[in-house]
Amino acid sequence: MEYKDYYKTLGVERNASEADIKKAYRRLARKYHPDVSKETNAEQRFKEIGEAYEVLKDPQKRQSYDQLGANWKAGEQFRPPPGWEGAGFGGFGGRGGGFDGASGFSDFFESIFGGGFAQSAGAGHGFQQAGQDQSAAINVSIYEAYHGANKAIRLSNGKSLQVKIPAGITSGKKIRLSGQGSPGINGGPNGDLYLEITVVDDANYKLEGKDIYIDVNIAPWEAALGDKIPVTTLDGQVEIKIPANSKSGRKMRLAGKGLPGSPAGDLYVRLLIVAPPATTQEEKTFYENMRNMFKFNPRTK
Repeated sequence: MEYKDYYKTLGVERNASEADIKKAYRRLARKYHPDVSKETNAEQRFKEIGEAYEVLKDPQKRQSYDQLGANWKAGEQFRPPPGWEGAGFGGFGGRGGGFDGASGFSDFFESIFGGGFAQSAGAGHGFQQAGQDQSAAINVSIYEAYHGANKAIRLSNGKSLQVKIPAGITSGKKIRLSGQGSPGINGGPNGDLYLEITVVDDANYKLEGKDIYIDVNIAPWEAALGDKIPVTTLDGQVEIKIPANSKSGRKMRLAGKGLPGSPAGDLYVRLLIVAPPATTQEEKTFYENMRNMFKFNPRTK
């Protein structure tokens, strides 16, 4: 039978790390996936890639394979050494080098590891492979992040899904949709779909982590004398007490009124002093009297 160089099949060095092997496999599996590839030999290459990964991803099988030595070349006639046990896998007696329709693995594979690793696809169905995981981005509003929501999304393949957005979710979190990734091969399970969340600010509310920020305008006399004012939050209207002599830009913290969770975030109300316009002579005179009465320069600290 012909020797198979699994490292060459995946395009990696013999000292490649597990991460490099996994990365190479995913790249090639996407390229030669029979459902999407236009290569004429896609199915055969996909089987070869899957077999190589089956061996090299497993430290025990990889060690057994490496014991054969690095001097073999792909395509050379190969015969297991006398008494070969394959690091405990045992069993050989190859037939020629092609793929066995019952297991999906080549005779070379079975001559080293035996038939114990045959896939469950069934006779005539070939190598069974799980589908690839996929990822997508999804935007949610602050209101949806605060209360939670059922959101309709449309996938790139045109399929529509209802996604449950949990209350308290923040940007960067991922929602896993089991079985909504790429389809499996020959009865293999579908991959999963991971939705990465971005919480989008709106005109009224801004989000930093789990804390919510809102700007509220107040009159000069409310700032100077103190007062109680209503503030509309994502959970309804509340009343806050403004301390006397508050400056514009002062932040009022409402503990636990941010995004829900353990712990919940906080709500910060930023006070912005807005002066009324002086449109009538009486209003202008009032401002002139204020200027003469107060020895106040807003540009000094």
